[in-house]
Amino acid sequence: MRLKDKVAVVTGGNSGIGFGIAEAFSNEGAKGAITGRNQKTIDASVQQLGKNFIGLKGDVTNMDDLENVFKTTFEKFGRIDTVVVNAGGVVDGTQMDTITRTGEEGYDQYMDLNLKSVYFTVQKALPYLNDGSSIVLIGSSAGHRAAPGMAIYSAAKAAVASLAKGLSLDLMEKRIRVNVLSPGTIDTPVFDKLAPKDQVDQVKQLWVNLIPAGRIGQPADIGQAAVFLASDESSFILGTEILVDGGMTNISLMK
Repeated sequence: MRLKDKVAVVTGGNSGIGFGIAEAFSNEGAKGAITGRNQKTIDASVQQLGKNFIGLKGDVTNMDDLENVFKTTFEKFGRIDTVVVNAGGVVDGTQMDTITRTGEEGYDQYMDLNLKSVYFTVQKALPYLNDGSSIVLIGSSAGHRAAPGMAIYSAAKAAVASLAKGLSLDLMEKRIRVNVLSPGTIDTPVFDKLAPKDQVDQVKQLWVNLIPAGRIGQPADIGQAAVFLASDESSFILGTEILVDGGMTNISLMK
């Protein structure tokens, strides 16, 4: 029960990595709120998490929605100890693509979701956060390497890692720690957006072949790492990035 009585907000906690984090938090005694844009998945996730969590519909690129998330959570629980800034990833209806095919609109959409929203999620949370709180930003191993069509996304995630350092310095007086958790390839519904249904397993296997750990990651892998960063066990860690990618970034399988 490493998070017993702590109150957490997990953005994008209604599916995938976000739900894996919320579930791990719940198992460790935390309570709080998850957010998402799909009411159906929010309701289903809250039912699985149990009575200690509430679900709030909202878009992290909308300032009013962000304000409502933290205000409502604070009014319900009386405090907020941890914020996991997880919402991000693929922009619905806008494919990741190369510089020759991505214009200003696509650039803005990916930066708004994967960098701007991170900054303002933290800013909107601050009036409600306890001194000594922990903020966990979800980055990506993509911030460390280039991949076809992912230049903007990778740049945004690399910036998130830098942001954690600056925000930790800004918030030093309140003893609020900001760290980054960067997943590698994780088994989530995002694969359904990236490949036809009959090719998803094949695509996953291609990634497994590149991962030194020999398997694709699970949301629970990220959840356990997030528990550590949210807990008092990591009180001497700030402005740091932890890669949870099965060794894919730092270990080469080339022979």
